[in-house]
Amino acid sequence: MEFPKFLLGDNTDYPEAIFVIHTEFPRFIINLANDEVEWLEEFEKSEEKELMEEAENLFQASNEFYDREIERYGPS
Repeated sequence: MEFPKFLLGDNTDYPEAIFVIHTEFPRFIINLANDEVEWLEEFEKSEEKELMEEAENLFQASNEFYDREIERYGPS
C-alpha cells in the first residue's frame, strides 16, 4: 500500500497543535503552530547540511499541504 506524502494529525491532548506528518524520506512530524519538528529518521553528521536545505522545502510544502486541505474542508 502506498501512503500519501503528507498526512494531517490530530490529538486532543494538544488542542492548539497543527500536526503534519511527512511519510517519505526524510520522515518527520511538524507542528505548524510553532514549527517544532520531530524527525523519524536518524542522520549522519555529514548528511545534515544537505538535509537542512531539503528540509526547508519540505516544511514549506507541509504548510501548502495544510492550507490546501483546510480549503478543501470548506467553511466551518
